Amino acid sequence: MVVQPMDYDQAITVIRNQITMQPKIGLVLGSGLGGLADAVSERTVIPYETIPGWPQSTVHGHHGQLVVGRLEGQPVIVQQGRAHFYEGYSPQAITFPVRIMCLLGVKTLILTNAAGGLNPAYRVGDLMLFNDHINWIGMGGGNPLVGPNDERFGPRFVGMTHTYDRDLRRTARQAAAEAGVPLHEGVYVCLAGPNFETPAEVRMLRVLGADAVGMSTVHEVLVARHAGMRVMAFSGITNEAIDSVDAGMEASHEEVLDAGKILVPRLTAVLKGVLRVLA
Repeated sequence: MVVQPMDYDQAITVIRNQITMQPKIGLVLGSGLGGLADAVSERTVIPYETIPGWPQSTVHGHHGQLVVGRLEGQPVIVQQGRAHFYEGYSPQAITFPVRIMCLLGVKTLILTNAAGGLNPAYRVGDLMLFNDHINWIGMGGGNPLVGPNDERFGPRFVGMTHTYDRDLRRTARQAAAEAGVPLHEGVYVCLAGPNFETPAEVRMLRVLGADAVGMSTVHEVLVARHAGMRVMAFSGITNEAIDSVDAGMEASHEEVLDAGKILVPRLTAVLKGVLRVLA
């Protein structure tokens, strides 16, 4: 497999020509969670299709625009919708936006996604803070760091022991407690999708130690850590994983989007609390 270098310069120029502030914190919003961007003030909105090289999301529930402004006084750049591996993008294309954020000066990346609850204690509408992940796609070779290493961003080999920043996790727990939002902490597993998991796969993933399952985020985390960013990530639990072939229910994208209506206020409260502390 030959991986071609990505051209970031044109995208950087287009974005810088439209913004008036230096973003320090990046946010990536997943399925049904884009409403969080509505809380950004002094906003500049840049449609993805106007940014050279930016991957376009084809999934309902992903707005497809970049929002730059202030949230709790912090200068932020918000990715309102993301591209996915199952849409046919390479891992390098999926993570193009994260490297653009890095080149714009972002030092901290906060990611969110919609995920299925593998842990039997999780319910629809719950939030889970990542403390670790299982990169199922990457184990099969779908890793965004494959190919020539770009020394502008980081070293050839990246340690992943402390992927999710300990101080940020502590801050998130504190913010959730102050907002009265229950917050789980656990392990996320990233699969390729786009199909939901079979009951046998659900049981297997539980044995592996995963608490939530989804189809995004880990590629972006890898590239952020490669670039030396501090990383924090949340899953909004939008469906409970089904572990029996005789269950009278089926997972669907519609329930994912419906759960976002519950999750956005909770996630907004926690993230605002985190940003206040960072300020």
